[in-house]
Parts: sequence; C-alpha cells; structure tokens
Amino acid sequence: MLKCRLSVNHYSILMSHHVFLVLTFKTLAMKKVAILSMTVLLAMSFIPLAAQDVNKDLLKSKIKSEKSEIKTEKKEVKAIKEELHKLVGGIIPKLTMDAFITDFGNIPDAKWKRTIYFDEVVFTKDGKEMKAYYDSSSKLVGTTMTKTFEDMPVSAQKEINKKYKDYTVKRVVFFDDNEFNETDMLLWNTQFADSDNYFVVMTKDKKEIVLQVNANGEVNFFKEL
Repeated sequence: MLKCRLSVNHYSILMSHHVFLVLTFKTLAMKKVAILSMTVLLAMSFIPLAAQDVNKDLLKSKIKSEKSEIKTEKKEVKAIKEELHKLVGGIIPKLTMDAFITDFGNIPDAKWKRTIYFDEVVFTKDGKEMKAYYDSSSKLVGTTMTKTFEDMPVSAQKEINKKYKDYTVKRVVFFDDNEFNETDMLLWNTQFADSDNYFVVMTKDKKEIVLQVNANGEVNFFKEL
C-alpha cells in the first residue's frame, strides 16, 4: 500500500514538472513571437525611411540636372548676345534702304545714320515719329517710339510710383521687336534680349536711371545713365 502511494506521489511530481515545462516552453514561444513581431514592425518602419532617402536622392539629382540646364541656357544666351556684328564701312547699303521701303513704304524724309552695330533711320509714319534699326544683314531688328507713362501696363505704373516715388519721369520709349529677327537689341549702349519692352527714363536731382518694363508689366532696373 505504501509502495502504491509512493508511486502516485511520484506520478504527481512528474506531472507537475511536465506542466511547468509546458508552460515554460509556451512562455518562451510567446516571447519569441513577440520579439519577432517587434522585429517585423521595426523593419517595416524603416521601409518608408528608405523610400524617403530614395526620393531625396531623386530630388537632389533632379535639382542638379535643372541647374545644369540653366547654366547651359545662360551660356546659349551669352552666345546669342555675342552674335551682334559690327557694321563695316560708312555707307548705308542699298539692300538695307530697299528693306526699309518694303517694311514701311517709300518715305522721302527718312534720315539715315550708321552706328557701330545698326543702321538707324528716323522717319514719320501715321503722324508718329519712329526710329528703325537694321542689322548687318539688312534685316529689321525693331523700332522705337515715344510713349506716355499711361501707355504702360497699370501694374507697372503702380510699382514704379511706389518704388520710385522720389523720381520724376522724363520720358518713356517703347521698343517694338521684329519677331522674325533673333538679333538682340542695343539701347543706351546696353544689350538686351529682343522682345517688346518699355523703357522709362527717370531723374532724381542729378541722378538719371532707366527702368525696363516688359509686356506683362514686370519692372526691372535697366541702367544708370
């Protein structure tokens, strides 16, 4: 009987150890699962960061590429500006005079003048005095004529009145570009891209400046005379 009781007790102890081991293994397994889950979550959290790094690299590459394109465009603009050719000799070519007649008609009182880069002709058409500029290829670059301050875009008038309120408007010159000729223009011995522009000559005491206003009303400082 005693032997039987000892066997039962021994069996109980073994079962207790078995349960303890099972619970221990389960606990360790759950810890491993928890650690694995945390590892996966951490890995997933780094994925967006890696994607952000890739996006940043792509953005940097794009910015670098755009800067390179801008530099190339500036070089091209500079090359275009260098295309102004000096005129040779002091006689106005017949080809240029014929081109003027084709462009504006036969105007008998036209007065010609040869400068370093352009053949200039002053004439009156439709009651307005104008000046036309022809390049070394006898092609019309554009014309200039006197305008009023009110002829400019309203936005430009407001900006000038605000920023240059201490200045007085002396005169306004409008340059009408010939879109069929890519030659740049030269006014006040300063070269600028060929496009329609207003030029506002302003004075303050003994100081005289020129502002440039494009067709959109954007105002830029052009030159101090």
